[in-house]
Amino acid sequence: MPVSDQDTAASGGHQSARPCGDVVALIPAYNEAATIRDLVERVLKVVPDVVVIDDGSTDATAVRLKDLPVALLRNPRNLGKSASLWKGFDYALGQGARLVVTLDGDGQHRPEDIPRLIATAERFPGRIVIGARLHDRKNFPAPRYYANRFARFWISWAAGYPVADSQSGFRVYPAALLARLGAREVSRQRFVLESEILIAAARRGVRSVAVQIPVIYPTLARPSHFRPVRDIARIVVMVAGRLLNRGMYPRGLWRSLTLPTAEVDRNQSCADAALRTTDRAPQRYPRQH
Repeated sequence: MPVSDQDTAASGGHQSARPCGDVVALIPAYNEAATIRDLVERVLKVVPDVVVIDDGSTDATAVRLKDLPVALLRNPRNLGKSASLWKGFDYALGQGARLVVTLDGDGQHRPEDIPRLIATAERFPGRIVIGARLHDRKNFPAPRYYANRFARFWISWAAGYPVADSQSGFRVYPAALLARLGAREVSRQRFVLESEILIAAARRGVRSVAVQIPVIYPTLARPSHFRPVRDIARIVVMVAGRLLNRGMYPRGLWRSLTLPTAEVDRNQSCADAALRTTDRAPQRYPRQH
């Protein structure tokens, strides 16, 4: 998977000269030297095309990937997760990807669950697939659990349907959707992009379906960059602005509180009624002008 000359010159990215397949896994990483190699090796077992976006790491993150068959993109400094994801999205789209898998570099997401997410994406084409953790209450640290529930309420309201886990970065995106999302719809602010995508996609008639995954906090991982109060506050401010622009969108609030959640459990059974309900909205990807 060759990195473009622009990426190489601007960021020092390099590695591997084989073309991408139709499924590409993106891993944004900032100071993940302790976990990144094991994670990438496990991802490679299920997705041959892996792109790591090194977000200005000051440790040995890039060195740990030196001999692995991955594409390595680098930000010149720490720009945040959203900017890293955009860099990865642009690269994957340029390589002709059909589905884009995203997972964090700290080991919180099991690569072994990727086939389940991809299978769900194939089963419900056009949807965003989310690895959802909020069902696993007993293993969730209380501050994070309630922060995630709070964010889920607001994002579900703005999206107009119940999102199972709005803060999970373990996802499968249809590349066609990513290609149509413009700068006016989604930003590059830290920890806000993934929430904005859900809202912008819903405006286009594209909703999510969730796959249950376990809550994992690896012992070797560095402290999380996510700060519940600060980052949830940023998300709420973003969502509030969107709601104000839509007259507070009371219909969206009603739907988010009354529609069933579209979720596939660990046994691959799904809430068919929920999926039938949320499929009423057409999936469309109109071009930006």
